[in-house]
Amino acid sequence: MDAKTCLQKLQYVGVLAFATVDGRGAPQVRNISAIHYEPDAIYFFTARGKDFCRQLLADGRVQVLGYTHYKEMIRLTAAAEPVPQKEQARWIETIFAEQPYLANVYPGDTRNIGIVFAIRRGSIEYFDLGVRPIFRESYPFGGGQAAPKGYQITESCIGCGACAANCPQGCITPGQPYAIRQQNCLHCGSCFEHCPVSAVRPWEA
Repeated sequence: MDAKTCLQKLQYVGVLAFATVDGRGAPQVRNISAIHYEPDAIYFFTARGKDFCRQLLADGRVQVLGYTHYKEMIRLTAAAEPVPQKEQARWIETIFAEQPYLANVYPGDTRNIGIVFAIRRGSIEYFDLGVRPIFRESYPFGGGQAAPKGYQITESCIGCGACAANCPQGCITPGQPYAIRQQNCLHCGSCFEHCPVSAVRPWEA
């Protein structure tokens, strides 16, 4: 698995959930299908008058979520930027050609109320729930960074095994300290809650 393959899987999903934050800090989510995919970027169409557009122009941060028929979750965290004005018409035509239903929503020249944004840089989280143990990995793309998440077992570990005994996916291996196989971790926090000496810490801590 890699970032390019994840983008291809998002294309197969078709309709994706896009999350932004409004001016009051409240989360906003909507489904978007007016999307064109390149190997290293996503282009999407919206109307300039929509709250979605205003939020993107004001902040730019966006999360995109897709879920496949094979129990795979793919989450893209990135910044969206409007494509240059001289390229807008090209990308609008491309998206409308690939999504014919848009001609019914924005017939004729009314499509000119639209604006195309591009996502070219960010990180992707891939999460496969259809296997055991589950599999997850993060991939940067376009120069973005994939920050570590979940939990780690520190040198304070006393080797009691409570973390391993309570791991739903059995992804903790003995050692000094015990170790979490990050690619199989649910990030559920069971090891964190059951450690008697607080040797398990979130990566953010």
